[in-house]
Amino acid sequence: MAKWTPKHEAPEPLEGPVVPVITGGTIIWFVLFLVQLPFYGWFDDHGHLWWLWTCLAGAALGLLGIRITRSRDAAIKRARAAAEGEPVPGTGQTHETEQAPAE
Repeated sequence: MAKWTPKHEAPEPLEGPVVPVITGGTIIWFVLFLVQLPFYGWFDDHGHLWWLWTCLAGAALGLLGIRITRSRDAAIKRARAAAEGEPVPGTGQTHETEQAPAE
């Protein structure tokens, strides 16, 4: 059996609207939780209570995902601004002036 070796370079990863996608998924999980909440007794009687808690866990993890992706997008924008010598978002200073030694 021959060892597999790539014949070409991997393509660049696609960067899409990650924050809106994560936000939409989080909203869906939370809405599913709210829709199932009135049927708590039925889920409990039939052994399907985990469905309710799965939706709540999905919403909670979605909130964490929103925070992570927003900070990632902000870091990407800061790095892009630093590479182009533009002002740092939120400070009005360029990266060169911000990192200058204080005298």
